Amino acid sequence: MKIGIISGSVREGRRSDLIAAWVEEQARKRTEAEFEVITLADFDVPVLTSVTIPGAADKKYDDERVQRWSDAIDACDGFIFITPEYNHGVPGGLKNAFDSLGSEWAGKAAALISYGADGGIRAVEQWRQIIPNFQTVVVRAQVSLNLFTEFGDDGLTLEDRRADELGTLLDQLIDQTRRQRG
Repeated sequence: MKIGIISGSVREGRRSDLIAAWVEEQARKRTEAEFEVITLADFDVPVLTSVTIPGAADKKYDDERVQRWSDAIDACDGFIFITPEYNHGVPGGLKNAFDSLGSEWAGKAAALISYGADGGIRAVEQWRQIIPNFQTVVVRAQVSLNLFTEFGDDGLTLEDRRADELGTLLDQLIDQTRRQRG
């Protein structure tokens, strides 16, 4: 079982990479699944303009950047979306990348880790409406990090309880990924 840890910001100086490194470090202590960081910014996914609806593309895309993104996502059985909150909503780059694919998401499991001024909780609320469109089950547990209190000059300054929250998220995601795989 392979779980992709999606670092979902494309901004310079993005904080999602710090969180992805922390999640990967914690997740690698587990033996139930293989974990891989997928950095959205590495794919340079273009704005969705294809005349072919991604759900009807049969995982074959005209743009090689979208095809590479498709291949990376399709190789995973479940996902951890690390999402910032921009202007009380989901980040445009990650939403566009999500919308650029179709069946690669279908029937899998997902979990959400957010960050922002209020922990990114409004972005999580919106993702909980978006992601299930592909019959992807989003687990209940989440980790929401405060941009002002949990990030310092030297990286993350997480409270001790965050590792426990992440553990619960991973437990739920691994369990649900097993169920989705049948």
